[in-house]
Amino acid sequence: MIGNPDKELQNLSSTAGVMKFEQPLTERMRTFLRIELLHKQARFHSEATTEISARAAVSNLLEILTILNRGDIRTDVMQELDRQCELLASFTRQPGVDPTRLEVFINELRILQEGLVDCGPKLITPLKECDFLNNIKHRSSIPGGTCMFDLPDYSYWLRLPYEERSKELVGWLSIIRPICDAVEQVLWLIRETNQPTKELAIHGMHQHNIERRTSPSLVRVLLPMGGGIYPQISAGKHRFTIHFVKWQGTKERPIQVNKDITFLLALC
Repeated sequence: MIGNPDKELQNLSSTAGVMKFEQPLTERMRTFLRIELLHKQARFHSEATTEISARAAVSNLLEILTILNRGDIRTDVMQELDRQCELLASFTRQPGVDPTRLEVFINELRILQEGLVDCGPKLITPLKECDFLNNIKHRSSIPGGTCMFDLPDYSYWLRLPYEERSKELVGWLSIIRPICDAVEQVLWLIRETNQPTKELAIHGMHQHNIERRTSPSLVRVLLPMGGGIYPQISAGKHRFTIHFVKWQGTKERPIQVNKDITFLLALC
């Protein structure tokens, strides 16, 4: 049963018991969110000592490489860093803004930007030219294609002492870290500099027209934990629609909520 949303939404944005759902509005944002997710997973698994975790970390690394190979992501990130620097600089003279703290944020972004410049356009070339990783990537397209009989060298590497295996894995991740760290910092700023507003979905549906002058790249919906509902967000160039549906478990199809839902919405 869905509780009292008005009561549950009090101080929602500052509490831990919050579910946050995000929908990208641009291809660049979609790419950034995917990189963020994969990099977090890769870091998590790289710190574990098991063979299964090592496999997962390598898989995440190869997925990131696939994304980075699709376009000039490095340039996209540098452009976004520059845009965020200009945006932060525009806040300098606004009342209530700490210019010293703002300058710290801007300097951090500039450092990340300089790091990407220093890496150059061939940032991931060492990984692209690694035959060991290329063989794993090729076999990974086959279900169960990285078994011992498919890649005996990979199986041997997985059985090396954790310290030895981890050193190499961390080295691979360090190559993509400048771009991944920059993406994560940009996403943090985009999320944190846009405060959510209280909205009402009539009969479980909310439609929002996008103003041209705002050009948001990310929709965020915040709901209290345990409410038994979640949003399905469909977005176009000029508007997006949120349908709230009730969780029915894994064996039943979700059904749309047929009552008014109060929620928090942020356009970033």
